[in-house]
Amino acid sequence: MNTKVLLLGIDGGGTSCRARLCAYSGQILGEATTGPANLRLGLQESFSEILCAATECLSRAGLPRSSLGNVVACLALAGASEPAHLAAAQSYPHAFRKAMITTDAHAACLGAHGDRDGGVIVAGTGTVGWAMVGSRAHRVGGWGMPISDEGSGAWLGCEAVRRLLWAFDGRLAWTGLLRDLADKFGNDPHAVVSWAQSASPGDFGSLAPDIFAHAERGDPIARELVGLAAGHIDALAARLVAIGATRLALVGGCASLLAPSLHERTKSYLVEPAGDALSGALALARSLAQSLAEVA
Repeated sequence: MNTKVLLLGIDGGGTSCRARLCAYSGQILGEATTGPANLRLGLQESFSEILCAATECLSRAGLPRSSLGNVVACLALAGASEPAHLAAAQSYPHAFRKAMITTDAHAACLGAHGDRDGGVIVAGTGTVGWAMVGSRAHRVGGWGMPISDEGSGAWLGCEAVRRLLWAFDGRLAWTGLLRDLADKFGNDPHAVVSWAQSASPGDFGSLAPDIFAHAERGDPIARELVGLAAGHIDALAARLVAIGATRLALVGGCASLLAPSLHERTKSYLVEPAGDALSGALALARSLAQSLAEVA
């Protein structure tokens, strides 16, 4: 194996693109985080963030941009589960020596369980359940906002904004959470609607921390939303268990905040992940590099 080969793992979601660059030996050379790289939000935009993250990793490793030609990468991206998005991404030009594209959920599952059967529920800006059982991949949910991703940060934000409009209508009593949200929009429901029409999943997800904070303080609307979100995670878990994944890892930015509200049955299947999506992506990048060496 050419010792100049560099391995790059990318975990691209609706809020950020995380990157980790390693030497073939496994030594971590650099890490970086840039903007969202969800293929549903745009192919060019996603690859722009990927390139920015990769070049930042090289910079932190003290390597020139030309070293991209030595990089074997695994790009684990939200939205890559959709055939049209995946095909477009696979044909998109890049500067790496070689790159494979998979879903962020696949990489997270591999990172969490390695070669063992198991499942993962990604609860971040979006949500998705993924399991590997007997070498077969199973996907549950994760079809994207606004028709899916229930229980995610984006879903929480969207549901909170919906209830904010109900409060403006007089259909729902005002709470601390809703008044704080109203303040963000100048107490103008028309401003809420205008914002929502062009808001990205990441924009909706940016409201989630306030929802969790108000839930901690006992706000009834916030507590209702967190409970509903946890119920959606429970439903994903139940389906993964029914498929045969009895080891489940809960990962993503909302994971630790939703975990206390999960049903005890769901909690009984949860295990600590051995690694994260970047670990899984790097494992796939290593396998790709090995296959290239065998062909050579």
